[in-house]
Amino acid sequence: MALFRRKSARAPDPATAEPARRRRVVYAPVTFSEEAGVRYLHFGTEWVQGAMRLKAPDVIELEYAQQMMIGLLFVHQPARIVQLGLGAAALTKFCYRNLTGASVTAVELNAGVVRAARAMFRLPPDDLRLSVIEEDAWDFVGAEYNQGSIDLLHIDLYDAAARGPVLDSEPFYARCRACLRSPAVATVNLFGEHPSFAKNEKTLKAAFAGRVAFLPEVHQGNRVAVAFQGPDLDVSFADLYERAESIETLYALPATSWVHGLRMSDPRHVRGARFRI
Repeated sequence: MALFRRKSARAPDPATAEPARRRRVVYAPVTFSEEAGVRYLHFGTEWVQGAMRLKAPDVIELEYAQQMMIGLLFVHQPARIVQLGLGAAALTKFCYRNLTGASVTAVELNAGVVRAARAMFRLPPDDLRLSVIEEDAWDFVGAEYNQGSIDLLHIDLYDAAARGPVLDSEPFYARCRACLRSPAVATVNLFGEHPSFAKNEKTLKAAFAGRVAFLPEVHQGNRVAVAFQGPDLDVSFADLYERAESIETLYALPATSWVHGLRMSDPRHVRGARFRI
């Protein structure tokens, strides 16, 4: 979800109290809008839940969603990629079309979102590589058969209330970490200047033993967290920029800007010309 409306409006009030597992999910009608050749997904409000450029349906349209692919800097040939939260299926389609050596699984609790992705956002049918599962993300990451099996995990879990992720506790993020291989990367879509950010920063760092970096906030209001699993990472920025150039050539993603963002992250992770986490 992107933290912007099609019209200017005040941000929603944050949740006053949330249980450790999840707060009550708010379902709403799945609706759509179009402007300047881009189709938007909504949950009955003007808050944008996803987007697709009609002339380029497999391209990731929103900047924060492009940033969610930052794991490609560190995992060059992922075998299994999972999205928690389908939205307009931008990440799912991109990974399926471009990372042909990987299986791609999307987990979405709202059946209406799955139907919308198929009908309005050109999500292809399931096959041997693509699987869309209607399941609670909490249950999915807690299943024994998913432990230690994922190379890239994309977490984007919002409902119509837009009060921050519906799953954001330390136990949830610990379950996510347990699903990752070694090495692997999880990315999380957060709201930048929003009360939910501080909580997610705390719970993510607790679950991932502090191995979390945060990219700068983008103009849509989103801020992507990058969490690492596996051996300690010590890589030169020169190597990261070289890898970024390769990603830009292969996938037309703005990967150089991701490396710039890592250089602006927590100074504890930046030691001179190296990124350590």
